[in-house]
Amino acid sequence: MGQMLEKSYQINGIQQIGIGVKDVHKAWSWYRQAFSMDVPVFEDEATANLMTKYTNGTAESRHAVLAMNMQGGGGFEIWQFTSRTPTPAGFEILPGDLGIYAVKMRVRNLAKAFEHLKECGAIILTSPSKTPNGVGTFFLKDPFDNVFQIVEDSNRFSENTSPTGGVLGVVIGVSDLENSIALYRDILGFSVMNYKEESTFEDLPEQKLTFKRALLSMPTEGNPGAFGALLCPAQIELIEVRGREVKQIFNGRLWGDLGFIHCCLDVNGMRNLKVKASEAGHPFTVDSEDSFDMGSASGHFGYLEDVDRTLIEFVETHRVPILQKWNLYLNLKNRDHKKNLPKFLVKLLALNRVKA
Repeated sequence: MGQMLEKSYQINGIQQIGIGVKDVHKAWSWYRQAFSMDVPVFEDEATANLMTKYTNGTAESRHAVLAMNMQGGGGFEIWQFTSRTPTPAGFEILPGDLGIYAVKMRVRNLAKAFEHLKECGAIILTSPSKTPNGVGTFFLKDPFDNVFQIVEDSNRFSENTSPTGGVLGVVIGVSDLENSIALYRDILGFSVMNYKEESTFEDLPEQKLTFKRALLSMPTEGNPGAFGALLCPAQIELIEVRGREVKQIFNGRLWGDLGFIHCCLDVNGMRNLKVKASEAGHPFTVDSEDSFDMGSASGHFGYLEDVDRTLIEFVETHRVPILQKWNLYLNLKNRDHKKNLPKFLVKLLALNRVKA
């Protein structure tokens, strides 16, 4: 039975990272300039009625934009409360604090990306160096105090001149590395262990402390799903700090407050995934149950918490706008979920591009 369930859902990649901001238009403008997140999939103003578990029982209003980089990778869901003023963490978020510490961004040329991001006003946290598995990298902060890790990666969906691609993955702080791996490896499909080490690390912003790190990735033979080719294979790095007290990044705050609010995976077979996750001790805490409108797009979404209460979102996309100006939509519910959409159809999304 377990094997059957395991085969009856699929993870297609990281669809987007939710980023809580004070001003959605100001933030999106910077992300377009810095990370070429310039193709909107939807822009929507609504009330988050299903998320009251994480908003103190009150249905809060928000304005959100889901934007993609057509070079390939996951997108950003840039998310602003409109019914309240979002609150910051109130402390400096450090590697190993519990939750999403950093978002990994894929680049083809590290030196070119370094100069470009400096010119955009990014605060450089580390000099270019190598990850434990020998890949070029550096860390930075955006103007809104969010940390990004820039990582060289050869996967791409389309050729363009952008200095960066889209989201490669996330760095998630955990309290117990060994206890945290199972969810991401066995349930969520990040089944390739690139490294697992305990040491001090020159590539991290805190170079003097000891960390336990595990880099998990999706298999590289190609993502399934309608938009799998666009999303590209993704990574999740789990990180546990030794010798310092850790803080919960969203402790005392609401989902939607400032910072990285969730990591969203694109899936098919949501109901079977829900059963599998519950059997493994990670029941869904939010479930839209059926199709839910997100402006011009729609889908079935759900959330679960990892061991340290980091929120992982799942979206099974039902409808997506390809050419919004001409009301052209794709209905994905009845197609073969293992096959990618034809590349030319996905590339039509770029006709919605918003200039930096």
